[in-house]
This record gives sequence, structure tokens and C-alpha cells, in this order.
Amino acid sequence: MRNESETRAELIDPHLRQQGWAVVPESRIRREYPITKGRLLGSGKRAMPDKADYILQFNNRNVAVLEAKAEGCYYTEGLAQAKEYATRLNLRFAICTNGRKYYMADLQGREDDIDEVPTPEELWNKLYKIEKQNNPNSFDWEQKFHKIPFETKGGSWELRYYQQNAINEVLKAVATERKRILITLATGTGKTAVAFQIVWKLFHAKWNMNKDGIRSPRILFLADRNILADQAFNAFGAFEDDALVRIKPSEISKKGKVPTNGKDFLYHFSNLYVR
Repeated sequence: MRNESETRAELIDPHLRQQGWAVVPESRIRREYPITKGRLLGSGKRAMPDKADYILQFNNRNVAVLEAKAEGCYYTEGLAQAKEYATRLNLRFAICTNGRKYYMADLQGREDDIDEVPTPEELWNKLYKIEKQNNPNSFDWEQKFHKIPFETKGGSWELRYYQQNAINEVLKAVATERKRILITLATGTGKTAVAFQIVWKLFHAKWNMNKDGIRSPRILFLADRNILADQAFNAFGAFEDDALVRIKPSEISKKGKVPTNGKDFLYHFSNLYVR
């Protein structure tokens, strides 16, 4: 019997390729996908991090999680883990396998044995076909946002799963033209990082109030203290220098107006405005 790593390499990976994953354009397989960094144990130590064996991606979206066990294990042994990861990542489909048999759970419907992992197109249609038909403009904008990669400092930094969830939910709300959006995050959970990624995607997708996809938006980031505005200015450093303007209250008082020569503006009140 094959161990887990052999099962993945010799049974699961070939099956996924046969079904078009990482073969069909815009499809991708992410292995050992990070979920959490591991629970804090104290003294700076952490438990083992949580990682999904496989995340299946299509059109820059995560569409399913797949948990693998060794060939000699029962094929549904990884089901609970797959469901937990799917729930954390806001995914609808959780798949588990021992390389010989496959089982898929639809977290919004039924679950059962499957003969083969669905193709990228099959999963995509299950998820988005009706949504695209009913709301084509909103869906197109949402997809434009997804096509803009997260800024990860050259791959040296990974967003936490709940940050990605928050960002995606905000952008979905923007795409469906909700006028006011509130996200609440605890201290230390990366509020500035979340705001930066939202700005990054809006800016590069060229979303604006006219929704013409021609002009990049002007975005006002507000913090409630100067020190936080300074920190945000540094956090937004991935933008080109001429795209950022740090607005200081003393300069407004001196000049009697706010600058309008940039694309992103940082000031001190805690909100984010886009036009």
C-alpha cells in the first residue's frame, strides 16, 4: 500500500490532471495551502499550522478543497477536515479521497460518492452559472476584482484566510453596488492590510463611480491618529510614489484646501471612501 505522499503523487495528481486541473487554462492546483499559522501555545511557540492538502482554483477563485489520505485509509477519513477547511475559506465544495475512491460534500446541498473529481468547468458552472445569468454586470465586476492578484510582496507574505474572506465580501458588495459597507476586525487582525488589498484591487481593476473601467478611482483612507496614518502610508508602499499623497491637517490649515494631485489619499479619520 502507498503512503500518503505516494498516494498523492501516483494516484491523486494524475487523476486531477486527467480531469483538467492545472491543464485547462486558468485552472490551478494549490498544494499545502496555508489555512492558519497554528494555535499559540505560549512562550512564542505555536502548534502545527493547518494546511489544506489541495485547493482547486479556477479563474483566480478557490472553488474546492480536497483532503487526501493514504491509499490504505478509508476514503472518507479526511471528510471532517475537508469540511472544516471549506467552511473557513467560504468554499461550497469539500472533497476527500484515498486515491482510489472519492467523496464530495456540497455544503449547501447533498454529499455522496463521486466517480471522479469534477472538471474546472463543471465546478464553475455549479457555483456561478446562474449568478452570471441573473446579474451579468455585477458578476463581471466581481470577476475583474478576482483577476487582480493580491499584493504579497513577491510571495513573501500570505494573507490569512479570514482576511481574504473579508476582502472578497467587500468587493462582492462593491460589485453589487452597495453604497455603504462595514467590516469589523479585532485588534491585531490586519485591518490596514485588508484595507490596502481592497484599495489595490479597486485601483488596478479601474473601478470608479462611473463603472467605465477607464479611470482608476481616487481613494481616501482615513485614520483617527497621525501615527496610524503614517503606518498606513508605509503599508501602502507597493503603490507607485506618485499615486500616494499623505494629507496632514497642518497643510490643510496652511493652504486652505486639500491636495488633488494623487490617486490615493491618506488622512486621519477611520474610514475608506472611493469615488
